[in-house]
Amino acid sequence: MNVLPQPLRDETFLDPADLAAMADALGRSADYRVLRRLVARPTYTPANGQEVKTGVLLDTETTGLDHRKDEIIELGMVKFDYTPEGRIVGVRDTFSAFNEPSAPITAEVTALTGITNEMVAGHRFDDAAITAFAESGVITIAHNSAFDRKFVERCWPVFEHKAWACSMREIDWRKHGFAGAQLGYLLNGAGFFHHAHRTVDDCHALLEILALELPTMGSSALALLLETARKPPMRVWAEQTAFELKDSLKRRGYRWNDGSDGRPKSWFRDVDETALDDEIAFLRSEIYMQDVEPTVQRLTAFTRFSSRI
Repeated sequence: MNVLPQPLRDETFLDPADLAAMADALGRSADYRVLRRLVARPTYTPANGQEVKTGVLLDTETTGLDHRKDEIIELGMVKFDYTPEGRIVGVRDTFSAFNEPSAPITAEVTALTGITNEMVAGHRFDDAAITAFAESGVITIAHNSAFDRKFVERCWPVFEHKAWACSMREIDWRKHGFAGAQLGYLLNGAGFFHHAHRTVDDCHALLEILALELPTMGSSALALLLETARKPPMRVWAEQTAFELKDSLKRRGYRWNDGSDGRPKSWFRDVDETALDDEIAFLRSEIYMQDVEPTVQRLTAFTRFSSRI
């Protein structure tokens, strides 16, 4: 029996091409799945005459969940070009910065984000640089825009006037074969892993997820997200409902707003405009048991996820 010498059994001595061949062989087997480390794309120079639009991927780490009082301690952005059909062309630029908050970072936040007080000490965001970076993007995308938008638009007005999309909520990832909408699930489902240490790393990871072609669509995840963002959903408020009906509302997809942000203290749900009549009919027949005219708001990519509506 031939036994390989120890150096050849140690992957640190294997040629990268050999490792890639092994991964390809395992990947062709029905008994194995191979995860490859995600490598960030290098920046590129746009070709003259090429028709592209520019988007900005954004991620934040904060001292807490309340955008009105908590602070951003890290901001990461990746600026990328894409075609009108939603194909990602390349990365234009990246931005990554820390910010020292007004109070020490708690142990709980450090455990969650990996960011320590030593890492942010002496750092301040360059407001002009952030504004200049974001200005050229026609759309801003985050993997939880309902969280990130409220924080960044409080700090930098440039984000108040941008179209936004949410890659977590505005794509039904389970429908397209993924285990869930968390970024880690999406990466694993796409055959990648990454070391999620910094916000800009998560932006690079999200870029590759949006570049995936969805077999059920025949187009990229970005194309689907852009299509969804262009459709103005209707926000239906189910105000003054009986407490015992909360489970029915939850099953229907309603979420609770506690009123602390200036919006109604009420259940609400966003639906496509074509489904608005059905939603009102549901409220009349199942919730209020009478004809009512619930409050309805038309949202757009420019107002969605903002604390200003």
